[in-house]
Amino acid sequence: MNAFKEQCIALRKQDHTLTEIVKITGRSKTSVYTHIHKIPLSRKKKAASLKAQGERIRVFALQRRGLSARKFTKFDGWNESTVSLVAHFLFDGEIKHGHCTYHNRNHALLDLVEAQMKDIYDFEPKRYYNRITGVSRISYFNVAFSAFIKQKAEELLRDVFTFPKELKRAFLRSFFDDEGCIDFRPSKKTRRIRGYQKNIRILEVVQELLHHFDIDAFIQLPNEVVMAYKENLSKFEKEIGFSPGVRINGNRSNSIWKKSLEKREILRRAIASYKPAGSNGVHRSSLTR
Repeated sequence: MNAFKEQCIALRKQDHTLTEIVKITGRSKTSVYTHIHKIPLSRKKKAASLKAQGERIRVFALQRRGLSARKFTKFDGWNESTVSLVAHFLFDGEIKHGHCTYHNRNHALLDLVEAQMKDIYDFEPKRYYNRITGVSRISYFNVAFSAFIKQKAEELLRDVFTFPKELKRAFLRSFFDDEGCIDFRPSKKTRRIRGYQKNIRILEVVQELLHHFDIDAFIQLPNEVVMAYKENLSKFEKEIGFSPGVRINGNRSNSIWKKSLEKREILRRAIASYKPAGSNGVHRSSLTR
């Protein structure tokens, strides 16, 4: 990662634009932007870039005269990609009048949402980066598109119970990738998966879908769904799991691990920490959640 960061900084100091650095490195715009956003282009380069952008816009406008410049592909049925995309906007995003936004510090998830968007929308998002929190944000500004996604989000929450298991799985994985954490504190024998969400309706949907996978979960008011005990954590790991590359923020002052471990690795450690059944005569009911 340090080598990639240094390469990005060096290219930027050579007066390369974001698009040029992406082409040179072969990495996503979100990954590059994180490292170069504070390094300005020269005035000459900015002027040339704006001029070229203006020419492209004029050519495009002529080609699309009389047509909507922001068309997108509507979808009726659902697949894993569309379930995941709409779910991410629901969980760690915003669906507002005029725009849909997704924010996260995990580049793996930001890149995933961008890739899923490209299947239905041809235009690049606006990108923002908060240097204080380390959170990146991608926004798609389109009134018709945001209205469509709002409609599909309501449909998803209403109908997801009737979906095939692989689509229910995509919904749950998106939720716990965005909103989930592993509360594993070995010294206190605490092992729990927790998912946060202000919308109690979403928590109820998540709880019910977990039951479809024979996973017991309870809602802890005001705003989280919780799983405890080895059998539930093991079933979650097998049936749902976390996506590769989704990590905790190891730089937080209260971080137990002091490094950015993948959530699925912490879950593996939590499950492995249970002693074999009968090894110490402790019954399940006496185990700490």
